[in-house]
Amino acid sequence: MSQLTLDIKHLIIDALGLEDIAPHDIASDQPLFGDGLGLDSVDALELGLAIQKRFGIKIDADAKDTRSHFASVNSLASFIEANRATA
Repeated sequence: MSQLTLDIKHLIIDALGLEDIAPHDIASDQPLFGDGLGLDSVDALELGLAIQKRFGIKIDADAKDTRSHFASVNSLASFIEANRATA
């Protein structure tokens, strides 16, 4: 597991107050919403704000591909890496 994916898992747990989940409980390719981890739209907003604050990147909630960036920890890691490179 890369340091970035581990950081994202910790961020998800901390930002959303998931007290009964440890980073190793979240598979990096597991869907974060719906049948996967079970997050909802409120969680998406809170997670988006936490990512912006922690990693210093801008997330455009209206962009058509934003939903796909939040599909899993792996997709979030790819999105963060790509946006760090352009920042």
